[in-house]
Amino acid sequence: MKSQFLLDKNITFLNHGSFGACPKPIFEEFQRFQLELEREPVQFIQKKQIGYLKTARESLAKYVGCEAQDLYFTPNPTFAINTIMHSLNLKEDDEILTTNHEYGAMDRTWHFYCKKSGAKYVRQEISLPIISKDQILEEFWKGYSSKTKIIFINQMSSATALLFPVKEICDKAQELGLITIVDGAHIPGHIDLNIQELNPDYYTGTLHKWMLAPKGSSFLYVKKEFQNDLHPLVVSWGYESLFPGESQFLDYHENQGTRDVSVFVCTPSVINFLEKNKWKQKSEECKQIVLDNYQRFCDLLGTNPICPITSEFLGQMASVPLKTNNPQGLKDLLYDKYKIQIPVMPLNGDIYIRYSINAYNSQEDLDVLYSALEDIIKTTNLIEV
Repeated sequence: MKSQFLLDKNITFLNHGSFGACPKPIFEEFQRFQLELEREPVQFIQKKQIGYLKTARESLAKYVGCEAQDLYFTPNPTFAINTIMHSLNLKEDDEILTTNHEYGAMDRTWHFYCKKSGAKYVRQEISLPIISKDQILEEFWKGYSSKTKIIFINQMSSATALLFPVKEICDKAQELGLITIVDGAHIPGHIDLNIQELNPDYYTGTLHKWMLAPKGSSFLYVKKEFQNDLHPLVVSWGYESLFPGESQFLDYHENQGTRDVSVFVCTPSVINFLEKNKWKQKSEECKQIVLDNYQRFCDLLGTNPICPITSEFLGQMASVPLKTNNPQGLKDLLYDKYKIQIPVMPLNGDIYIRYSINAYNSQEDLDVLYSALEDIIKTTNLIEV
């Protein structure tokens, strides 16, 4: 599959999790729509765009397990979460219960809105190593109080690459009458997803990560009873529209003035590529490589796994703890000297090196990483073992 991607062949690319990677056939379809837009922008924007977006939404909705009228495209999950927060009408002393494993941009966004409203962002500690799903649930709900109004949870953590029991959390939150917001950035195309079965109130995910779409393609799902309360982050022609579409929800959030929607409308081609190339099977093969190598890297780095090495907690990427006083220096050295693209990330006082495996990777790529880390341990003081 490596020849199908546009990635630099001189780089060992082990960082699919950050921004994804787009195959050539999908990128060509994306550019085809861009050319169509530029050749006749008025016809595209005023006539064709609505139909293209509807077709793309229908294709995506079927893939992620919801109705096409209940989601719309966004550039990224941060945009989606900002839209939700913008509409929540938080009050002083309201509490948002989350974990200490959330994505940094999400933490910052919640802090911004909490400062404005006086609400409290409760980062409940989920201790490592993870022993079981029950441990996560028990620790998480210790953060609940009578002031809790919202549950915000990532389905897969970015820094630790851990899968969280989101279904169980959503179910209990519904019983308690809480609003549930799920950040599923790493899920579509990676982990089995059926949004209606998961039953969150809000769900955001990316297409440009594990679904292989071009950069800047994500979506926001909103349960029907919350749709009319969601204010557009950008007020434009869809507000009090002269030509109303199938719903106010879609008018407000899809009709955003002049913009290039090519990345969104090539979604049917994205899904077709995945299905044609039996991506679910390839994903399972990649997950097995991740599991097979995790303990090996822990042994090399003198650390312990942060969870049981099973598919219950890990997908196509894994974060291995390591001891370093210079994570950025280590990341730069791995790239500059060894031509390996891989993140080295701090979280809660710990440091992790996170490898991602997709169909363009092989065991050989992880062997390259292993040899590089061996050499760094022997020849520098960047890693303590």
